Amino acid sequence: MWLGGSGVPVCLLGVARFALRRFTFAGFSGSPQGCRLIMASGGCEALDLKDRDSGCPEEPQELQLPGGAEPCGEQQPPAGEKEQALVPALVPTSGRRKKRRGQVGERFVPPPKKRRAGVSFSDQHFAETSYYFDGGLRKVRPYYFDFQTYCKGRWVGRSLLHVYSTEFRAHPLSYYEAAARAGRLRLNEHPVRDLSVILKDNDFLRNTVHRHEPPVTAEPIRLLAEDDEVVVVDKPSSMPVHPCGRFRHNTVIFVLGKEHRLKELHPLHRLDRLTSGVLMFAKTAAVSERIHEQVRDRQLEKEYVCRVEGEFPAEEVTCKEPILVVSYKVGLCRVDPQGKPCETIFQRLSYNGHSSVVRCRPLTGRTHQIRVHLQFLGHPIINDPIYNTEAWGPARGRGGHIPKTDDELLRDLLEEHRAKQSLDVLDLFEGDLPPGLKPPSDPFFKPDLKEHAATTKDPEDPNQAASPGLDTTELAPGEAAGSGLKNKEMDPLCEECRLVRQDPLPQELVMYLHALRYKGPGFEYSSPMPAWAQDDWKED
Repeated sequence: MWLGGSGVPVCLLGVARFALRRFTFAGFSGSPQGCRLIMASGGCEALDLKDRDSGCPEEPQELQLPGGAEPCGEQQPPAGEKEQALVPALVPTSGRRKKRRGQVGERFVPPPKKRRAGVSFSDQHFAETSYYFDGGLRKVRPYYFDFQTYCKGRWVGRSLLHVYSTEFRAHPLSYYEAAARAGRLRLNEHPVRDLSVILKDNDFLRNTVHRHEPPVTAEPIRLLAEDDEVVVVDKPSSMPVHPCGRFRHNTVIFVLGKEHRLKELHPLHRLDRLTSGVLMFAKTAAVSERIHEQVRDRQLEKEYVCRVEGEFPAEEVTCKEPILVVSYKVGLCRVDPQGKPCETIFQRLSYNGHSSVVRCRPLTGRTHQIRVHLQFLGHPIINDPIYNTEAWGPARGRGGHIPKTDDELLRDLLEEHRAKQSLDVLDLFEGDLPPGLKPPSDPFFKPDLKEHAATTKDPEDPNQAASPGLDTTELAPGEAAGSGLKNKEMDPLCEECRLVRQDPLPQELVMYLHALRYKGPGFEYSSPMPAWAQDDWKED
């Protein structure tokens, strides 16, 4: 058969196409610098993505299948395939896609699972633990939790031991070694005993931990408004908006879900954990996008109130000093010419002879903008745990005068809070501190782990009795963390269980900064003035 007008037989085109395919595969399959993925539909090349962050499952991945085979696109291994069923060369498997085989015995890495976009928590998450109230504080009963993550690009080619020692420094290596023996570290949903295993793209890590959350004030979350589109609440101080750091259940999202049955909410703006006041949520993604568009177009007006040191000027004050982030980990910022432009308008409302109540209108939305500008003006919020501390020097940052480097400032701030045992205020704990500021290691991690190792069941020794305090039975994939443990409030590997911490006073968890009003096209929501902003309020 001839191709019309070309003078080339169709059969010859087919032979040429087949030869081209053979040449394409032969040219790249053995080249270390060549293409990682070769599409079976004509030998198209996929770019080498070895330098990307492999946490994004939508991009092509290098996935090692049983026997070293690599998938094309999102192809998965057949259900009945065995590692011994190897083929010596590249052969068609389905007529559409082809597999490349490598060395025998390579570790299998399953393809990444597709995850639903957005933040959503279900009744299963809410049932992980419960609240109780004590001494004016809302507390969370300790519970087991699975930290889960896909292997990041910078981890590929490194051992689990290296990753835990450099990326997860909340615990010493001896803890992770004991956790591996107890079956709490899982790689691709299988317990991993050898921490020297080398990580690959798309490896899925799961670490079961015994989790303790810091307390927050017992002040309830008050609903200010609710309709088909939004939920508006009066957020108490000390409570984060959504899970972050050591907080999960002691967050606005979880309390609304557990106590008010309000789920699938989309936060429309953010408030610092120590800031109280008006907080808006959208009930649908469409409403969220619409209001976020208004935020980007600066159609929203925000008004805050705070109590600051000294006598604030009676006239309106505008501060346009740029703000630079010193530490994202701590959330530490300062005024700096190299920072981002921002603007805040201040107006004094009252003065009681010691402190002033000030209305604040931020026209931009930089991190800690109101707090940093007030510090620069010489009137920091009276109980601000970051911007009204001795770490800033004698002037406490007034006029941008800071007689130390950023590293020295950060070190002095952490040392000040470590000495006061108030690192929780910075959303930190001892494991986050640099080596020079860490307290001496708890002796628990040496003798007690040896004792625990002697009583923990070795999975390779069926005759050894398991420890009555720790169930080391392997979890099935997706099984809830700690589901086999009888007493979930005490754990033999948990350092927090052995520490006795003094509870903070409720007033120590409150900062005098309150989101008073939010206004936008077609809506306006406000909350009552807090007690510390009233004219008759008296300082302790």
